[in-house]
Amino acid sequence: MRRLLKILTGRMMIVGPLVLLQLVLFISLIWRYAIAWEIMPVINVLSIILTLHCINRQADQSFKIAWCIILLALPVVGVPLYMLAANRRMPKKLRSGTVRANEEMMDLLTMDEGVIRESNSMAPDLVHIAAYGAQNCGYPVYHNTSSRYFRSGEEWFPVYLEELKKARHFIFIEFFIIDEGSVLDEVIEILKQKAKEGVEVKVIYDDFGSITMPWHYDRTLSAAGIETYRFNHVRPAFIVQMNNRTHRKLTIIDNNVAFTGGVNLSDEYVNRIKRFGYWRDSAIMIKGEAVWSMTVMFLGMLSYERGNNAVEYNRYRLPCEMTGDGGYYQPFSDSPNDDEAVSMNLHLLMITHARDYLYINTPYLIPNDTIKNALCLAAKSGVDVRVLVPHIPDKIFVNQITKANYAALIHAGVRVYEYTPGFNHSKTFISDDRLAINGTVNMDYRSYYLHFENGILMSHSDQIIAMRQDFEDALKQSQQITEEDLAKTSLPVRLFRAVLNLFVPLV
Repeated sequence: MRRLLKILTGRMMIVGPLVLLQLVLFISLIWRYAIAWEIMPVINVLSIILTLHCINRQADQSFKIAWCIILLALPVVGVPLYMLAANRRMPKKLRSGTVRANEEMMDLLTMDEGVIRESNSMAPDLVHIAAYGAQNCGYPVYHNTSSRYFRSGEEWFPVYLEELKKARHFIFIEFFIIDEGSVLDEVIEILKQKAKEGVEVKVIYDDFGSITMPWHYDRTLSAAGIETYRFNHVRPAFIVQMNNRTHRKLTIIDNNVAFTGGVNLSDEYVNRIKRFGYWRDSAIMIKGEAVWSMTVMFLGMLSYERGNNAVEYNRYRLPCEMTGDGGYYQPFSDSPNDDEAVSMNLHLLMITHARDYLYINTPYLIPNDTIKNALCLAAKSGVDVRVLVPHIPDKIFVNQITKANYAALIHAGVRVYEYTPGFNHSKTFISDDRLAINGTVNMDYRSYYLHFENGILMSHSDQIIAMRQDFEDALKQSQQITEEDLAKTSLPVRLFRAVLNLFVPLV
């Protein structure tokens, strides 16, 4: 009841209706003037031209199909929407600012050729996958690094607080969601104390993901000595840039300790409140040389937020603990401001390099055709491919789209499980006890093409075994979806799911 009241009195109740009203007015005006000015033949010709343009562009097939249907079936609506939204490029200010920040970052990340030579003999699979991120995106592979995997928010949070308390120089925090509650209160209390001690504390949070927060909460934190920014301010306007969010979860302390994973700063992520049964999540902490890449990632976003106020990157390259667990680590980030789908390509490489098994945690199973075909081919080739998704959904329509993708995968031999105690929010790829990705990336269109994301590709660390064991333990509490289960789905439900799945690339 309290949460419902918060939603009803929150910013979304202002922004949502205003955006919807603008959309309705936009469509009605176009329809009215198209009829009044008798330009329907022109619009029909434009719809055909734009359809041909859509078919011949370099884009995902599902993206093309969805837009072609809209353009041909509803040209009055489809033509202006396609011209407005289908380019998938960010607005000029957001794009130019983040591109500039990315260029600054890449000059600071250099590959140690000695690590490459060493990993080539120790971890050849990693070299083949990491070469993509290194050569095309500039993300180095590190060796003098150790990690710790957390199989739940409850396990992660006490360690997270203790590491924050140890900060002596700086704390950088970036989250998709921060939400009022005891988790955020405990973190903010530490941050305020650290700011008083002279530690530099900087926070970035996504304004849409944190829409339940007061409108100018960033000003409240800044007044307490915490330099704070709301990424891509939510506005009550029908504009495309609202689609581009920072879905990243980064915490960096003194260039020596860093956290990422699925968890956000909200009570439900550590199961202090329960909305969708038990919230299953994961996180990872790294220490050592690889933290520098994550420090640079955060500073790149900070550079965008500051605009013309330059960031002195190298001032934060503090000496780090020379530690190691024998593993190799490649932190990466992904941005919608270029033509490189880093997260999707790393997922694809993980799938194609799996030999014995591939275990996937994802809250949303909405792969594009490329990923879906790769999963099916891996299963048909004898790889034990298993995917764990939620049984209790957080978003009803998105869950129905997830279910729409079961059949093709299961028919090919992919084993799909639903985590019956609640919601599985963990985002990991694990293969052959040798390779893993832990980070923020969902298997859906938004993560692959629209969001800012991050993660860590890792190889030959004992924490990969811990991730695999956690996955297997979760399967014991899960229900496998079978061919018989699929056969019980009614025809109307199948049609409903198919229609929803078709229009995923449009949102």
